[in-house]
Amino acid sequence: MDFLLDAKGIVKRYGAHTALDHVSISVPEGCIFGLLGPNGAGKTTFIRIINQITAPDEGEVLLKGKKLSREHIYDVGYLPEERGLYRNMKVGEQAMYLAQLKGLSRMEASKRLHEWFEKFGIDSWWNRKVAELSKGMQQKIQFVVTVLHKPSLLIFDEPFSGFDPINAQLLKDEILELKRKGATIIFSTHNMASVEEICDEIALINKSKKILDGKVEDIRRQFSDNIYHVMLHSSPEKMEELASAVEVMENTPCDAPGLYALKVKMGEGKGDGNRMLETLMRYGEVKDFSEKLPSMNDIFIQTVKKAENEK
Repeated sequence: MDFLLDAKGIVKRYGAHTALDHVSISVPEGCIFGLLGPNGAGKTTFIRIINQITAPDEGEVLLKGKKLSREHIYDVGYLPEERGLYRNMKVGEQAMYLAQLKGLSRMEASKRLHEWFEKFGIDSWWNRKVAELSKGMQQKIQFVVTVLHKPSLLIFDEPFSGFDPINAQLLKDEILELKRKGATIIFSTHNMASVEEICDEIALINKSKKILDGKVEDIRRQFSDNIYHVMLHSSPEKMEELASAVEVMENTPCDAPGLYALKVKMGEGKGDGNRMLETLMRYGEVKDFSEKLPSMNDIFIQTVKKAENEK
C-alpha cells in the first residue's frame, strides 16, 4: 500500500507534559482518513507537526516518501477549526492574498477563485468585508482558500462546524469530489456520523497515545455484538421454539399475518451471520436479514473508556 503520509514514532513534549507518545499513523494515498480523539488527546499537536508549525522531539514524518521539509509547504492545505480571516479586508482581496502565499500567480489565483466563488454562489461577496459575512459564509471562503492550490494533502479540522444542514452537505459533497480527483484528506472531527459517512480509515488518539486504527468497516465488524435485524414469516408455535435457539432481544408482530420484526443475537462462540441465517430458516421464511453493526460513536466511547480503565 502506498502511503502519502507516514508518521513514525512521533513524540512531542511541552515541559513535563507529553502531547504525543510514540504515535505512528500511516495515511494511504487517495483516502479520507479520520483523525479522532477526545479534547486534549493530541490531535492538534499532530496536525501542527504535519504543518511544520512545530517539530517532533522524536520520530519522523514522511510525505510522499520523503522526510517532511520546507519544500512540502505547498503540498499541504489546512483548514483549522479556529478560522482566521482578517475581518476588515474585502473578501476578494484577502482570498487573492492568501492564494498567492500558496504559490499561485495573480492571474491563476483570480481564475481559480472566481470558478470556486461561482460554484458556491458567492460571487457577489467579492467586494464585501469579511466582517459583514456570517460565520458560515466565512467558512466557505476559508475552505476555498484551503483547497485552491490543489495540494496533495488536505487537513480539515471540524469543517462542518457552524454550517446549516444544506451547506454542510454541500461541503461534504465537495470533500468527496476532491477525493475522487485524487486528493488525500485528513478529517478531524467529533461528529462520528460524518466519520461513518465519508471516512475510509481512522486513527483514534487518547491521552497522547494511539489506541485504535484501521479501516472503518473493519473496525465496526471487529466490535460487532452479533446482533441482527430480521423479518421472519412464521407461526406462534415456531416463534416459541425459536426463542430456545437464539436470544430474541425484540419481537414485534407486523400488520401482515405471521410476519415478525425481530432483533436477535447469536451467542458467544456459536458462529457468524451465516450460522444465524441457517438457524432462522428452520423456524420460518426469512424476508429480510441484516447485521446491526455498532456505530463509530459507540466504538469511540467504548474504546476511550476501556483505555481509561486500563491506566
